[in-house]
Amino acid sequence: IRVDDPDAVAAILASRIAVPVVVGDFTAVLELIAPRVLIDARMRKRDCPEAQRGLAPLTIGLGPNFVAGYTTDVVVETSWEQLGRVVTRGATLPFRGEPRAITGHARDRYVYAPVPGTLLTSHTIGQHVAAGEVIARIDGALLAAPLSGVLRGLTHDGVPVAAGTKVIEIDPRGDPALVRGITERPARIAGGVLQVLASLPAA
Repeated sequence: IRVDDPDAVAAILASRIAVPVVVGDFTAVLELIAPRVLIDARMRKRDCPEAQRGLAPLTIGLGPNFVAGYTTDVVVETSWEQLGRVVTRGATLPFRGEPRAITGHARDRYVYAPVPGTLLTSHTIGQHVAAGEVIARIDGALLAAPLSGVLRGLTHDGVPVAAGTKVIEIDPRGDPALVRGITERPARIAGGVLQVLASLPAA
């Protein structure tokens, strides 16, 4: 749930009934909740993460460009080659930039914003689409499905995007059940995080 009052975050976390999402000053929120563990799960791919060691007793980074022992205490690998591996010293694998193929379709499953602007769409995740079907628009630019299948990824209606942003992903297998829940990649990344957390002493 979105939380506009940072002072409410600690109580929501303690209730264990929702994940609070806060848009605001990160440092202020960090001071309010004083977490035992801080996990940077933004997976920004090409960006170099800030050094976060010391912001919590344990810091964990997910994805490329993290260096265990420098940017964070520990890193969990997000590359398919070593997916979920816990790195306690040194860097993760470099960002390779190529998506994993599904039934022979890799980069061609995606649509990128051709222009900057606000994306508008009435489609939803899991919806069946046909090749060439218009899925969204950004100002005057129409964005069509590159192939038939179901929508696996879609930027939310009304969100501003920069040119080149990935905004649509198609799963060519055509089964809505395959785009719901926790799939293999996030499950294995989460497994690496749980491995680290399991090594912590009891609170």
